[in-house]
Amino acid sequence: MSRWLVISDNHGDRDILVALKKQLQPDAVFHCGDSEMTADDPWFQDAYVVQGNMDFDTNLPLVVTSEVDGRQVLLTHGHHDGVNWDLTQLKLRADAAQAEAVFYGHTHQLAAEVVGGHLFVNPGSISQPRGEFQYLGGTCAVITVTATQWIVQYVTRDGQPVPDLKFTFARTETQKG
Repeated sequence: MSRWLVISDNHGDRDILVALKKQLQPDAVFHCGDSEMTADDPWFQDAYVVQGNMDFDTNLPLVVTSEVDGRQVLLTHGHHDGVNWDLTQLKLRADAAQAEAVFYGHTHQLAAEVVGGHLFVNPGSISQPRGEFQYLGGTCAVITVTATQWIVQYVTRDGQPVPDLKFTFARTETQKG
């Protein structure tokens, strides 16, 4: 079992990244872009990070595909994949990468669902949330990964879990492959 922190769209608010990483102490950290920080920022050490549409450091990759704890993970901001409209392009990218989990940002709205055998998680924006849950003041996702489940718990800026925003997804047989 491991715990992953998925965060996005802090838009220059580095302090919130430092605070959440220290408080939550995840086993792995994924940043879905729009940090507005440079690729050599010490916070990114030991983190998976991609470039968003508001990141101007071209040393940040647009897409990262990595094996983490034995699971193939695809990380992107999503602006090149049309995530404002649907997940079709991102699903095709996930199929090609044989990704079990896909983390993306850009919309500033949290989302967690399984599409075509892939777990898709948007942590929302930690600094500039939009949509139904913007009243929370910003969210990120803490994902507990087990042999049989993905447990996605949304957390507020102060590191507190949101009770109504906890979702459990079974890993399908095709994912266990």
